[in-house]
Amino acid sequence: MLHEPTITKLLAMKLNGMVEALEEQRRSTAVASLSFEDRLAMLVERQWLWKEGRALSSRLKYAKLKQPACVEDINYRHHRGLERSVIEHLSGNDWIRYAQNCIITGPTGVGKSYLACALAQKACRDGHRTMYFYAPKLFREIQAGQADGSLPTLLKKLAKASLLVIDDWGLEKAPAALYRDFLEILDDRHTTASTLITSQFPPDRWHELIGEATVADAILDRLFNGSHRIELSGDSMRKLRIKTG
Repeated sequence: MLHEPTITKLLAMKLNGMVEALEEQRRSTAVASLSFEDRLAMLVERQWLWKEGRALSSRLKYAKLKQPACVEDINYRHHRGLERSVIEHLSGNDWIRYAQNCIITGPTGVGKSYLACALAQKACRDGHRTMYFYAPKLFREIQAGQADGSLPTLLKKLAKASLLVIDDWGLEKAPAALYRDFLEILDDRHTTASTLITSQFPPDRWHELIGEATVADAILDRLFNGSHRIELSGDSMRKLRIKTG
């Protein structure tokens, strides 16, 4: 067998995972006893895993999550009103497939951002295009888009994400015009994509934060109609980490 030409052709076809597995098979004496079909299956499996790994890395890079988090590492021991059954249900990502929303509220330090990033990371693992924004930064990007004419491009990019995560909603009050643009973002995603929002403020204060009653009604209607709610409580987990060292 002409080994090097075969490797060159496999690499040219971007079958890097298969190349890695083929090199391992050449170094292993145990593989020689396997049938051709078994060895081929091993090569195909490695290529599939390699391709899936690259795709996941690409989705995570695109998402730009605030912190590394995964649903398997969520802390249920801390008393904050978090139910394992709720997270396990959301981890199945049916809510994303059905273009539903998720709202996570609670005081500072109870792990809202971690939960959001963990659910977003699971969405990436399951093949969903995801984007993460710190809420004040999102509004700054909308404002910049208004100024330089790039807002339509930003809106199209946001509309294409299967899951849009907006962290720390309400932390900074935005001008009324930006809330109207935010409503347009929600309109583009309504019934077609999912939005996950975290906030220190309970929903009954969102009218006050938005200011304009008509816009506030429209935003809350699109976000909360049929949404999943997680209401956290309790002491800050940051204090717990400091105490435990």
